[in-house]
Amino acid sequence: MIPGRLLKRNEFYVFATIAVFVAVIEFQSGQFFTNNNIADIARSMIVPGMLAMGLMMEIIAGGIDVSFPSIAMLSMYSSILIMRSMNYTGSAVFGFAVSAGIGLCLGIINGILVHWLKLPAFIITLGTGSICRGFTQAVLRSRNISILPPPVAALGKKYLFTVTNAESGLSSSLPVVFIFLIAVVIGTAFILRYTILGRGIYALGGDSVAAARAGFNILGTELFVYGFMGALSGFVGLTRTVLTGSCQPASFIGYEMTIIAAVVLGGTRISGGTGTVTGTLLGTLLLTMVSNSLILLGIPTYWSKFTVGVMIVIGTGMSAWQALKGKTKLTSVVAERDVNTGEGAGRCGNGS
Repeated sequence: MIPGRLLKRNEFYVFATIAVFVAVIEFQSGQFFTNNNIADIARSMIVPGMLAMGLMMEIIAGGIDVSFPSIAMLSMYSSILIMRSMNYTGSAVFGFAVSAGIGLCLGIINGILVHWLKLPAFIITLGTGSICRGFTQAVLRSRNISILPPPVAALGKKYLFTVTNAESGLSSSLPVVFIFLIAVVIGTAFILRYTILGRGIYALGGDSVAAARAGFNILGTELFVYGFMGALSGFVGLTRTVLTGSCQPASFIGYEMTIIAAVVLGGTRISGGTGTVTGTLLGTLLLTMVSNSLILLGIPTYWSKFTVGVMIVIGTGMSAWQALKGKTKLTSVVAERDVNTGEGAGRCGNGS
């Protein structure tokens, strides 16, 4: 017997969908639970998993960001150019610091514009994302760079472990940068669950006016969520370069749709105020499995775009339905209270 409380949580349905998907893949191919497939899925979770944490925080705060792929592109490419121009051979930490620093500055600009212009974050980040992408392509004349600075190239060759499928002979490795994903997930969960800042993020997305009256720093909160997403985008951009072994700026184009889908599928309401790290991870896992495992079902990989689109519609629909259900319930409670206390009748009498 499934508790009714569990049935009300979006995470339950995402987990159930994952379980069904896994069962179908395993029945069809018998390859899902092989060690190399699990390692490949974990590897594929690194980039979208980290980006989903930052976007989830922004959506909970009542905003949305479509500029982060362009910020990642500009930050990653700039940091590689800087290291190459310096003939840098020190620690890779420098490259990540430069890339994250550039992303942080760009993210803070987003936060400032969102706060002072009072325009929808989608419109503002659509504009800033276009500026970043245009700057990368037109001013920096971006191109694929296959010869990376030595520290970045060396980090890409470090693995936590390597496994081999005894049946197929295929080997897969889990890169050491998987630790980055674990750190980002733990850090995001800690901020949202155990800090005043996290409460302010939820409050801002629920009702910004009420949050301001409660004493939360609205400007500071917005600067944090957009700055955090910017820094994370720069950091993830260079992480992707480490994983692929080359700098490919164009690889981030259109990436925002996948991350938005993962966050919304995980139960984060697009209207703000609600969302969990667990749900977002499950949503990211589901989309990663769709992208990685369709071939095991004999389905062409280009169908993954269609599937992601369907999931965006379903996830957004569920989010809207939950928000409408919450408003309807609140209206019913208020109406019942007015009837019980006689306040509704009093107001009618005064109005007549």
